[in-house]
Amino acid sequence: MIPSPYFLYLGHSNDEIGIKTSRGLAVFRREDCVGEFRHDDCGLTLGLPRMSFAEAIAAGARTLVLGIANAGGRLGEDLVRDALAALDAGLNIASGLHQRLRDEPRLVAAAKAKGLTLFDVRDPAPDLPVGDGKRRAGKRLLTVGTDCSVGKMYTTLLLARALQARGVPADFRATGQTGILIAGDGVPLDAVVADFISGAIEHLSPARHDDGWDLIEGQGSLFHPSFAGVSTGLLHGAQPDALVLCHDPDRPHMRGLPHYQLPGLTECLEANLRTARLTNPDVRAVGIALNTAKLTPEAATRLCAETADAFGLPCVDPVRMGVEPIIDWMRTCEPSAPAATASR
Repeated sequence: MIPSPYFLYLGHSNDEIGIKTSRGLAVFRREDCVGEFRHDDCGLTLGLPRMSFAEAIAAGARTLVLGIANAGGRLGEDLVRDALAALDAGLNIASGLHQRLRDEPRLVAAAKAKGLTLFDVRDPAPDLPVGDGKRRAGKRLLTVGTDCSVGKMYTTLLLARALQARGVPADFRATGQTGILIAGDGVPLDAVVADFISGAIEHLSPARHDDGWDLIEGQGSLFHPSFAGVSTGLLHGAQPDALVLCHDPDRPHMRGLPHYQLPGLTECLEANLRTARLTNPDVRAVGIALNTAKLTPEAATRLCAETADAFGLPCVDPVRMGVEPIIDWMRTCEPSAPAATASR
């Protein structure tokens, strides 16, 4: 386990999506976060106290979480320099970047000298199985998206918490670095060798017999040329009974690919249902989740209502509006009912 309380790193970031790991911890584990570290040129904040490393130690912090994402997930020189300063102050370091902390000799030496620990979150288990597609007991919901970073993790976590609040057995199954840091365990799916992706999800979400739900965090998008392979394996391994489609209506193009436009909601929902039917022919859509953070409350309400009417499915912004309509749909629909289809 990564020692808490946490000190959240923003560094020089000015990309809202790029700090999603630090922001996710600030939202879902705020009680474990003492503050944030950012340089003067960072225009972002998590609403936590801005501190130096020494001040964070004095406030009780035990681990600096490098909660940022950059192209390729690399440890840049600025990041290494800040991590060395944090180690010198007495903080453990946790990172979910693709480049491992343990592969940077300066960090390894500094951690050893101080008796501290480097935590690489993006390390899959070494003995993951190959998927076999066999049906297993239990109910599973998977969030899917029109693009990366459109709210799949937030939606999944909020669905799990809403079910738990109703007394329904429910578990959040993390598949990315932020979700793993929040939940304390999971599978970093984008670091799993391709042959083992579906098997990793079968292992993450085994058979359950308590009439509860596994809420599985989605990754990537079937329509993102860089990450569609991960999304496909996840759909097959999850064997979802239910899908929730997540979308950012303000997104101008696929993340990182201005030459690729986002798919339409109908096209994306149908593609995900079709792909999921390989391992669960009875999969159904149970809702649409929109990230309306950049819309006015009135515009957000109107767009959700229009989308719900067009698709015959509940449509909400999970953060602004909650997820109760989707929960109601999940709980009242018969498992054998046909998959919902879009009207446009």
